[in-house]
Amino acid sequence: MEEKQRIIQELVPGKQVTLAHIIASPDEILYKKLGLDPNVEYARSAIAILTFTPAETSIIAADIAIKASGAHLGLVDRFSGTVLLTGSSSEVEASLNAVVNYVSETLGFAVCRITKT
Repeated sequence: MEEKQRIIQELVPGKQVTLAHIIASPDEILYKKLGLDPNVEYARSAIAILTFTPAETSIIAADIAIKASGAHLGLVDRFSGTVLLTGSSSEVEASLNAVVNYVSETLGFAVCRITKT
């Protein structure tokens, strides 16, 4: 008889930005599926997505992001570590740069590069 293995998975979060991405000119359906209003004028140009570990960093990131530019906060989830921003491509890019620079230089996070589609 074969002995069964027991596997225990643990999440040991580091201090890192795991995703920083800009979606330029997203289709209206993407806004709807994300629970964002596609009819709001400021939301039509771009969506930015950030994810963090630890997840609570999303609160700090949301604050920095909305203060850094005219970008608008679409979502902040302190449990998953996700932040969504909307605005012009330049606004969301400025916000992402501000967040990535702050968490890297001030908080000592490992950061990914900002990507764009």
